[in-house]
Amino acid sequence: ANGELTGRREKITFERYVQLSYFEDVVAAANLRLTRMSSGQYKLLRREEVADYRKQSGLELDVLDNYTGRTRQAGTLSGGESFLASLALALGLSDVIERFSGGVSLSAMFIDEGFGSLDLEALGRAIKVLNELAGSSRLIGIISHVDELRSRIENQVYIKKTPFGSSIQML
Repeated sequence: ANGELTGRREKITFERYVQLSYFEDVVAAANLRLTRMSSGQYKLLRREEVADYRKQSGLELDVLDNYTGRTRQAGTLSGGESFLASLALALGLSDVIERFSGGVSLSAMFIDEGFGSLDLEALGRAIKVLNELAGSSRLIGIISHVDELRSRIENQVYIKKTPFGSSIQML
């Protein structure tokens, strides 16, 4: 139960075992979003093989690239791909929290940057998913300097900095 067996066995404490159960739910929910945002190219996988039997394991991610049929470490994703995977995980986490929280809903989400690392096609897919979320009675706030993103968002709050203070404009 304390995850400290000797030899070539996974070292998983009871706490980590419970975390793994929730983590697998989050990854499954994230994959529903990531599949759409990546046009079916990527799927997140919890790494099941143990790299170092001396350390705790079980919460590492790999990514299956359906275009190549190969699995690789999630850390090898490009900046834009990594942003989409992170966004999918955040959305998956909110889905799982809502599912297990007994009716509590997360009605607001703020995303700060990362959109600049996306090509136009990936940006369009990400915006489509976020618009669908916003349409389901959620407030999605995006903090961004990306002109292409700003042109696709209907309701905006613009903050203008000046030497005399900041002002807010509703666009």
